[in-house]
Amino acid sequence: MTGIPITVSSRSQVLSHAEFVAIFADFLRTDTANGNASTDTIRTYLSQIQQYFSWCQQNQIHPIQVTRRHLKEYRRWMIEEKSYKSTTIALKLATVRRFYQAAMEEGILQSNPAIGIKPPQEKRDPAENITYLEQDEVQILLDAISDDHSLKSKRDRVLIEIMIREGTRTVELHRANISDIVRRGHNIGIRVEGKRSIRVVPLTPYLAESLQDYLTSRRENGEILNPNTPLFIAVGNRAKGKRLSRCGIRRIVDKYLLASQLKHTPGRTLSAHSLRHTAGTLALRNGADLRQVQDLLGHADPRTTAIYAHVGDRWVNNPALNWDV
Repeated sequence: MTGIPITVSSRSQVLSHAEFVAIFADFLRTDTANGNASTDTIRTYLSQIQQYFSWCQQNQIHPIQVTRRHLKEYRRWMIEEKSYKSTTIALKLATVRRFYQAAMEEGILQSNPAIGIKPPQEKRDPAENITYLEQDEVQILLDAISDDHSLKSKRDRVLIEIMIREGTRTVELHRANISDIVRRGHNIGIRVEGKRSIRVVPLTPYLAESLQDYLTSRRENGEILNPNTPLFIAVGNRAKGKRLSRCGIRRIVDKYLLASQLKHTPGRTLSAHSLRHTAGTLALRNGADLRQVQDLLGHADPRTTAIYAHVGDRWVNNPALNWDV
């Protein structure tokens, strides 16, 4: 492969692979999100850059001596060999771009070879990935949860209902602690940390009561709840009492989606994230204001929230329905 090489310092010749990773990790901690990047974000970036390093090694390319031509070949490999979606390629190219930015700040490079290397344009309907439950299906899903008053059932019910009615992300409930319960007069909410912001999710009176019932059961089981105690914990023998992981939350949701026979239906596959889509779609369908739903879901851009409105309008306001047949 050919291309104009970038200017590198002699220091790069003596740095090991592990040292490059350490430099990048330090850059992410101090630069990403203005120095307030989450552990999950840093972990994702480091995982992505490891894949890039592996590709460089397989092609006998030193990461600090790449050319724009090399990076275009990397992009083509992701498209043709890995069949990645455009959004996935965008993330991986953004990671590479940030790595070379870190190298520049360290004085290892004088320019960033990844600037201007863009992912392929995405050819898809923006609403294609919006999968959600209909109103009657919400009740079918909730009916799949046992009503045996066990700690596990109480946890699962309040967890799923918060996700399906309030639109919280798995990572937000994974991170929440007892100290994140917010009281405003008679109202109760949960302070959650999203991708780029912190917001308070207001709970309905019913959800607030269900949450308190779940926490009371934990106390009655002998658990001491302090401010740093996880809001949702594992109850199985292996991880009992530990913070419920994101994978654990997804497994719980999948368990009940499968039990209610809603997980896989013709033309639709549901996931834990579908509960968030359900909250947005049904809220707008039932008359909520777009701005209110944007605030509830924590969307920075109202256009993201508007996709939920578009999903509903597509069927209800289909112009073809106006034809006289």
